[in-house]
Amino acid sequence: MNRLDSRARTQVISASLEGCSIRSTVRMTGVSKKIVMRLPVEAGTVAAAYQNWLFHNLACRRLQLDEMWAFIGAKEKNVTPEIVAKNPNAGDVWLWVAIDANTKLVPCWSLGGHDAGVAKDFVDDLASRLKHRVQLTTDGLKLYVEAIERAFGCDVDYSILQKIYGTAQANETRYSPATCVGTDVRQVSGNPGPKHVSTSFVERQNLSVRMSLRRYTRSTNAFSRKLENHAAAVALYYFSYNLIKIHGTLRCTPATAAGVTDRLWETSDLVALLEAHERDAERAA
Repeated sequence: MNRLDSRARTQVISASLEGCSIRSTVRMTGVSKKIVMRLPVEAGTVAAAYQNWLFHNLACRRLQLDEMWAFIGAKEKNVTPEIVAKNPNAGDVWLWVAIDANTKLVPCWSLGGHDAGVAKDFVDDLASRLKHRVQLTTDGLKLYVEAIERAFGCDVDYSILQKIYGTAQANETRYSPATCVGTDVRQVSGNPGPKHVSTSFVERQNLSVRMSLRRYTRSTNAFSRKLENHAAAVALYYFSYNLIKIHGTLRCTPATAAGVTDRLWETSDLVALLEAHERDAERAA
């Protein structure tokens, strides 16, 4: 079977991680459009599986949780039966994320709806990766309360931080952000340290996603057309975020700060994982 060599694969995946479009990647690398579209999906699947295996028995102490909206194919309000017939996954999709406030590691994430079932699965997954009692902070989304109680019971220090926004002024445009005029903090479980009740790190992480992952850039046509491609792109982003990119404040990667790896990874390492996965699949066949 004819395959790209490791160097060409690394170039294609690196371009994808840097937010390059499919056509610009084709022009820069000389690789066919079909392969440029397929390779990041294959690499993203491997990246998700590897992080799922790696991020267990974590020594996290303070975690912040949040979710981000995006859509597949069309926004939920614009989905028609004709669109669903062509793309069953069309509509809104939410990215649920947890971040360690100390190491900035993202130990897990989940893609799905904005409902109790997805919230439960996400929090259950997070709880299964931790080895210590932790302090959690979320926003005011009620779905978190029951999910955290079911997953952690009483063995958690949990607070809700709800931001209070002022009313829009008459001369503000549709893109003007609302002004935060205060916060409402509520202790839900355990004894959370007041100075660590915050969602600032996870909200900053959301900004990084929107700046670095083109599918989350607002008001563009860069949205995902397929859920499979969207999931792979998210997994690739977090592989790069956790293992490859040096955090500006930490001066190392989040995975290194969390103690789950002792070296700085490169895109070529992900390509090596992909090629090992392909060899295993061939032997199994």
